[in-house]
Amino acid sequence: MTIAKTLPNTDLETLRQRIPQMDFARGTPEKIALWREDIAESRTNLIIEGLIPTVDEDAMFAMMLEAGVPPSTMAMIIRGLYESDLTRVSSENPSQSR
Repeated sequence: MTIAKTLPNTDLETLRQRIPQMDFARGTPEKIALWREDIAESRTNLIIEGLIPTVDEDAMFAMMLEAGVPPSTMAMIIRGLYESDLTRVSSENPSQSR
């Protein structure tokens, strides 16, 4: 089982273009190093639980770290991906959204 079963498909290039335009406090190099360690630990825990991150998921988190995105903001961005994916799915399949 992979996380891809739960995360919507992501367009990494679109995210790469949008994140620099977002208004949030970017992390310092020291904070980013700590976040990188935390994400590596979380990734290990996911693997232990049988939830293997995909290459795209790993790339998404690496790209967000490179942009200095704090973990709490990462969660908001990912939630936005879910919401836009759910909106897209419900507009494609109106009978399933009831």
